[in-house]
Amino acid sequence: MEGIEHRTVEVNGINMHVTEKGKGPVVLFLHGFPELWYTWRHQIQYISSQGYCAVAPDLRGYGDTDAPASITSYTCFHIVGDIVALIESLGVDQEPGKIEAEMSEVGTAYVLKNFLTTRKTGPAIFPKGEYGTGFNPDMSDTLLTEDDLAYYVTKFEKTGFTGGLNYYRNFNLYASGSENWELTAPWSGVKIKVPVKFIMGELNMGYTSIKDYILGGGFKEAVPNLEEVIVQKGVAHFNNQEAAAEINKHIYDFIRKF
Repeated sequence: MEGIEHRTVEVNGINMHVTEKGKGPVVLFLHGFPELWYTWRHQIQYISSQGYCAVAPDLRGYGDTDAPASITSYTCFHIVGDIVALIESLGVDQEPGKIEAEMSEVGTAYVLKNFLTTRKTGPAIFPKGEYGTGFNPDMSDTLLTEDDLAYYVTKFEKTGFTGGLNYYRNFNLYASGSENWELTAPWSGVKIKVPVKFIMGELNMGYTSIKDYILGGGFKEAVPNLEEVIVQKGVAHFNNQEAAAEINKHIYDFIRKF
């Protein structure tokens, strides 16, 4: 895509494919399953045009980033280690508070929440929600173009996401779910203390199961600096693609304050 630079960065023992555009404070976009950096293409273009450096990697096991063969190489600590190393490679450690994490899907958001709590990395925005990954296949033709679908299918080697190892390798939360819970046990109950904005589509199948938690005060208790909850009408799971212009504005309005 126009103006987006592609490079490979060595992080945490693997080679990570990273895309980047723009100059200024870093805005880090992190995808979930079954996506790639490409899911953030609209946000990369817009945010970079507003005076920021937009960075979006393919996470471990996805796209053009290395995919270690062992499922045990995909614990939450591996994912966090990769991202910490990426942040350091961007020089953000020398500029505390100059990074915002745009997190999608349950896996990425879950493993990073304690990292964001203890490290000066700036605000966090959850455009898809920290919980739930629902998607209605019947809606796929209205969410992504044929070119978009071809891009994803090619990058995932047309497995249909049903070939055991590839599926579990990429969907790291379920690849070693019980192990991840054990690894993060020392942080059980720790609150997320960075400023947070939460955005979710009302048609996201996961929204129904967590609606009471989000709107009933439980979410605010766990995230005391939760500034705003946005529930998008008529929008489903892939809201950063379905309602790109709206998401762009939400992100920019949030991060410009910091």
